[in-house]
Amino acid sequence: MRYEIIFSREAADDFKRLSARERATVRDAIERHLRYEPGMVSRSRIKRLREMEHPQYRLRVGDIRVFYDIQKEVVEVLAIVPKSRAAEWLEDAGG
Repeated sequence: MRYEIIFSREAADDFKRLSARERATVRDAIERHLRYEPGMVSRSRIKRLREMEHPQYRLRVGDIRVFYDIQKEVVEVLAIVPKSRAAEWLEDAGG
């Protein structure tokens, strides 16, 4: 099944702040990993965030973390943050 991928306003702003190289890498990773099997957890790439309702998942792309939720046939990208800010973002946004 092909999932629709949408970006929250925050994620779109985060994406724009990345360098051109980082944007290309993140765009490729989102397309490769989230378009068809966004819930397929792997040891190195996708992690299901336990004890959290929101966000549900984290995609690791080098030193960048992409947080997202899955609703039916839609993947909503909530934020794209550097690893150094990921814990802080989760603390603020997690719920």
